[in-house]
Amino acid sequence: MSRCDHEVFSPRSWLATAVIGTVLSTAVAVPAAAAPSPARVTDPVSHVDPLIGSANGGNTYPGAVLPFGMLSWSPTNTSGDQTNAAGANGYSYNTPRVRGFALTHVNGAGCHPGAAGDVPILPFAGEVTSSPTADTTDAIYSSTFSHDNESARPGRYTVTLDSGVKTDLAVTTRAGVGEFTFPKGSPASLLFRVSNSLNGSEDAEITIDPATRTVTGSVLTGAFCGRRANGGVNNRKSYYRLHFAASFDRAFSGTGTWVNGDLRPGTTTASGGEGYATGADRAGRGSGGYVTFADTDVRMKVGISYTSLAAAKQNLAKEISLRDDVASVAGRATRTWNDRLRSVEVAGGSADLLTTFYTAMYHSYLQPNVTSDVAGTYLGSDQKVHGLARGQGAQYGNFSGWDQYRAHTQLLALLEPQVAGDYAQSLYNLAQQNGGVWDRWVHVNGPTHVMTGDPSAPALAGFYALGVRDFDVRGAFDSLVKQATVPHPSGLSDKGCPGQCEGQRPNLAEYLRLGYAPQDTCHCWGGAAETLEDATADFALADWAGRLGRDAEHDLLMPRASWWRSTFNPSAGQEGGYQQARKADGTWLWPFSATSDAGFAQGTSATYTWMVQHDVSGLAAAMGGRQQAAKRLDTFFHRADGSWATGGDGFRYDPTNEPGIHIPWLYNALGQPWKTQETVRAMASLVYKTGPGGLPGNDDLGTMSAWYVFAALGMYPQTPSRAEMLLSSPMFPKAWIKRGNGRTITVSAPQAAPEAVYIQDVKVNGKAYTRSWLPESLLNKGGDVLVNVGATPGTSWATGSGDLPVDRVPAADVPIPNLPAACEPSGSSCAQKLQYDVDGVATTDAKPQGNLDGKGWSFPAEQLPEPGMRTVSGRAYLIPETKGTAGNFHSLRGQRTYLTPGRYQALDLLVTAVNGDQQTELTITYADGTTSTAPLKVTDWASPSPRFGEEAAITAGTRYNINNTADGRKVNVWRVSVPADAAREAVSFTSPAVPNIKIFALTARTSNEDEKR
Repeated sequence: MSRCDHEVFSPRSWLATAVIGTVLSTAVAVPAAAAPSPARVTDPVSHVDPLIGSANGGNTYPGAVLPFGMLSWSPTNTSGDQTNAAGANGYSYNTPRVRGFALTHVNGAGCHPGAAGDVPILPFAGEVTSSPTADTTDAIYSSTFSHDNESARPGRYTVTLDSGVKTDLAVTTRAGVGEFTFPKGSPASLLFRVSNSLNGSEDAEITIDPATRTVTGSVLTGAFCGRRANGGVNNRKSYYRLHFAASFDRAFSGTGTWVNGDLRPGTTTASGGEGYATGADRAGRGSGGYVTFADTDVRMKVGISYTSLAAAKQNLAKEISLRDDVASVAGRATRTWNDRLRSVEVAGGSADLLTTFYTAMYHSYLQPNVTSDVAGTYLGSDQKVHGLARGQGAQYGNFSGWDQYRAHTQLLALLEPQVAGDYAQSLYNLAQQNGGVWDRWVHVNGPTHVMTGDPSAPALAGFYALGVRDFDVRGAFDSLVKQATVPHPSGLSDKGCPGQCEGQRPNLAEYLRLGYAPQDTCHCWGGAAETLEDATADFALADWAGRLGRDAEHDLLMPRASWWRSTFNPSAGQEGGYQQARKADGTWLWPFSATSDAGFAQGTSATYTWMVQHDVSGLAAAMGGRQQAAKRLDTFFHRADGSWATGGDGFRYDPTNEPGIHIPWLYNALGQPWKTQETVRAMASLVYKTGPGGLPGNDDLGTMSAWYVFAALGMYPQTPSRAEMLLSSPMFPKAWIKRGNGRTITVSAPQAAPEAVYIQDVKVNGKAYTRSWLPESLLNKGGDVLVNVGATPGTSWATGSGDLPVDRVPAADVPIPNLPAACEPSGSSCAQKLQYDVDGVATTDAKPQGNLDGKGWSFPAEQLPEPGMRTVSGRAYLIPETKGTAGNFHSLRGQRTYLTPGRYQALDLLVTAVNGDQQTELTITYADGTTSTAPLKVTDWASPSPRFGEEAAITAGTRYNINNTADGRKVNVWRVSVPADAAREAVSFTSPAVPNIKIFALTARTSNEDEKR
């Protein structure tokens, strides 16, 4: 195919004209028809500010790039360490000192340094008198600059350095033109720092040819996240070689190269890499070359390729003509960007809103990145050169799967279905070349294993649901199903763990056996996170199977979509349950805190608990119903003082990280859509801004920007792998969403304004619409959506049970999972079953196995009642197992302790305290939602007598220690009775976190008979 002669193919030229519906009257006092129609934006490029996100950890870059471009020419800023960079992606707005302009970048990656930054080229106004590699603090071969002398726009970047050199850059997809103007009377040099990629390099080489006025070379590199502390050195490896070919319009007046600390004037070849370490382990290593000029103005044209030098030359020749200069290339870039950004045209909105919106779209279009040449060749994950698959227009790389499948891939499918199809084919190609393994984070062509889960499954299923078909659908589906059902040897490896675990479905056999990823044997970053990710992926594959008529795969995988329930612990926390990691023996990982990341990947349980987009109704039921779930969301989004939570609190919403970016939209499924509207609008206005700090954390290859695009349009994917969109209030009076297949979705909100947050009513294709979501048919066929908005909550719209988003997983037989088994009745008591978290008992031949008090001391098993139903102090209790390492004491960690529901007179506890006497208050919750409270005072286990009127129920004559000793000190388990209200049905009890109170057994008494019978 010839789609890639100049730029990545755009279907905009044949888009059908959108039909603009008549604006109807609304709930606002002034009819929409009374106001003039806002003008449609025709030049979106003028509203883009590439500097947004270049501060505040956004990790964007401002340099010249085309949509999905291979070449992105942007500054590498330095803070005085040649083995690092001022920003994760090379550029930091707050550190305006540059050591070169590199040819490749990845937008918003979260590692520091991130990825690429290959072949930084520095215009230097001075004599080259020493090796630039020896300048380890970038004190000599760098220059400061002022942002007043900097200009960034789509496809072009210009800056005048404080050294006096002006740099003007413009690009095509695979090539670029740079014009460098040196101060008069100053030496003029260009330094090619070929080995100085952001993460270092294994090898590099350069060749200078004065006769042809060319500089060529390459760098062998990769190592994405290779310095990540929690991934070890597993990614300090090479997987691609970037070739470049540069030609000049001026003759060289001098040449030279360097290797490590040696400067070699007059030479024309050099080679040598830096390695992938940092600091002293890498400083002073590497190679490069330089050319000098007698002229003060120099034009350079450069092409790149991942396959060969010949391909780099061909890419340059095909995309940039002999007559081209920066102005002509930049002009084409502007036209290309305008064409792409018009995939969403808007009308109205303030200047700041337009800038924020179109810059978010711009960032969403920076990836994936073309990795194939104009001839259709590309470097595969097997390090071999391949040709495009039949019907494929381009090969793409840079798939930040864990990030992108939550918002970015859906926006890509919506606005660029042809790119999405090629992207899907690209991932499948790379998986085939990688032994069938779909890596979760592909950098260019290389599997990096970064993050968790199986993100290609929801990404490709979502593509398919949104009408993307031009890839090998059945081949890709079969391959992903195999990855989800057949264990791979890498799944048992701990290389790179945590953070970069090699297994894409880690320890799959154990996952299939248990129904969850066990924290202690999963070979993954976090067992609970892995379970949630895999449940999401399995739902995606099951749903996709249904669309393909693959009933066997659907029936196999759909039950696994509910395995998130395996790690939902209703007893974790007082709020109504959380996701919690558990071990292979079925026990939960203690201690637990909703703000802890134990069992999770870059997030807390408080956030991950909501990561069940495909089964929100099931999650709400597990929390105690929609009303209870909505109350929890209210607390999740608001601080104690009522203000909005915008990050920095592990218990509340973090808008900077992907596992929770869908959560503002969950109110729709809970029957309170007006809260979605106010929450989405609050986050969009509070954490998305104009200016360099305008992104809420690293952009993650456009994901955070894609979230904003959806928020501004008033819609968001209900489920990553399906096409339905949840509705919120649009920010623009009108928007035309062009699917790229001749169909348009028109979204009108005539009263749109900053204060018009709430939906009053909706019409779809002219008819009243009461659902809080748009169907797949409208997304794929197009249509008109009229949203009337106002300043007061519309609490009646889309709140009926038939209007809520529909989940497509079977409803659970038991709404709340993992409740304790029913108590065992005995006379007037019912012995409750507890969730034990501490092994506080040891045996004489295994004293190190117990540790009740955290200091190594435990009860002797030989002096405790045998496990099972036993009578202690006149009551029947279920005594836990006291041998081995299983838990046998229930610490009061602030969790909810569930009871078999019943009308009880009292709770009789076998309980003790460690590390001194302990006091708290138990709150008993009843089925009608009411509560009662009672004090709980417990004497230290080693006290010779009770201090609060307890009864010594079990006494042991010694304690064991983990150092294999016994101290002969008498210790006690006390019997304490806590009153309950028998007129109400008790269902659970809670207390503040007092983990030094340990319950050994509990029975609930149904009568008030004499306890000393």
